[in-house]
Amino acid sequence: MPKLLPTRRCQTVTTQALIPALVLALAAVNATAATDKLRLTGGVSSIDGAAGGGLTPWALIGTNASTGQWGASAFTTGVSTQDYRLLEAGVALAWDERLELSLAHQDFDTGQTGAALGLPGLRLKQDILGLKWHLFGDALLDSDRWLPAVALGLQARRTDAGGLAPTLAALGARRQGTDLYLSATKLLLAHGVLLNGTLRATRANQNGLLGFGGSGHTRYQWLPELSVAKLLHRTLAVGAEWRVKPDNLNPSLLGAGLREQDWRDVFIAWAPTRQFSLTAAWVDLGAIVPAVKPRRQTGAYLSLQLAL
Repeated sequence: MPKLLPTRRCQTVTTQALIPALVLALAAVNATAATDKLRLTGGVSSIDGAAGGGLTPWALIGTNASTGQWGASAFTTGVSTQDYRLLEAGVALAWDERLELSLAHQDFDTGQTGAALGLPGLRLKQDILGLKWHLFGDALLDSDRWLPAVALGLQARRTDAGGLAPTLAALGARRQGTDLYLSATKLLLAHGVLLNGTLRATRANQNGLLGFGGSGHTRYQWLPELSVAKLLHRTLAVGAEWRVKPDNLNPSLLGAGLREQDWRDVFIAWAPTRQFSLTAAWVDLGAIVPAVKPRRQTGAYLSLQLAL
């Protein structure tokens, strides 16, 4: 075990150092690129790094890449609830509104919950490598076509639970996992309404921060995620999301102490320029580790994105 700990720290530091390096490299490549893509039609960077809403991916390809173009984006996100803090940063690379590659790093501060578990200063960290492929369809509404854009996505995840890792292992949770999802998105341009539905095959506990699966819960579950957004202006959108979560660690050796609940949010996204967007939201993440903190975790979500 002692030999593994430096390796995990090295992997985390490498990921954190890689993100700004990629941003600078991609900015240099795309400095002269022009685009005819409408603002906000590539979505924003979700909590997993893929383009979409704040909590769930959409079938849209992110960045400002249009037909035959490369595009890049970088984002940073903060989520603050009564008892927890999440900081995240990531980048994405896209080609031809067809293919999207993303990388995100999450750092979750457990606050007083970690101290109550005998692990003061506990931070849960996760790296997410995502790939999204636009299969068919068009998100923009043509008069004679209602077929939405449909995309297939994959997210490979690796978590570092620090001192909590032995407990998660005893509960049957693994350190690595992969999500597979299928998204369908349609923008009803005449009405200024975007609709999205996603089906995700996952075993992730609390989005992967508490590992993957558990004793007696080794199979993938297909779970729905829904988004609706209203374009108030070409630079401004409001909306809401709902994401169904698995409950692999309930019950466990800790009883219902690790029960997991669905996520939801209400958001506003503002893109004053093609390159910059700001997303703010009120989020409800349900009760997280209810045996220690029984109240629902609600709070603020703020994300900044630079797209090229």
